[in-house]
Amino acid sequence: MKKDKESESLPLKSLHDFLSELDKEWTKFRTAALIGIITSGMLIVFLIFRFLNLLWRIRNLGLRFIEVLDEFVFIALVIAFVSYEIYLLVGQHKFFARWERRVALLLNLEERLIGGAEEKTGKDEDHSSESNKK
Repeated sequence: MKKDKESESLPLKSLHDFLSELDKEWTKFRTAALIGIITSGMLIVFLIFRFLNLLWRIRNLGLRFIEVLDEFVFIALVIAFVSYEIYLLVGQHKFFARWERRVALLLNLEERLIGGAEEKTGKDEDHSSESNKK
């Protein structure tokens, strides 16, 4: 009979372990997204500065566009990819911010359910031991 009670509580315990672990890792994921946004933003500022420097060299030094085409294409591609990465990281950060509250509420509810289940099993055992004594 004790094995039946343990098997009934195992799925709830494993969900509790999953939610607890998820809650601990959640901040790391959100922080990583935020750091990625900041780092990519700094990189794109540097690339824009480099791009403006390239345009200045073309204009003032009289370089022909063909001579710097490879650098121009490289900078333009990197700016495009970094911009897309920032877009993805912002979406990821919004996802974590939106679901953080929901996961916390779910974890809180699940902990209350575990506490209620433990109290209920404790009361059931007390009642069964009292009836056995009579």
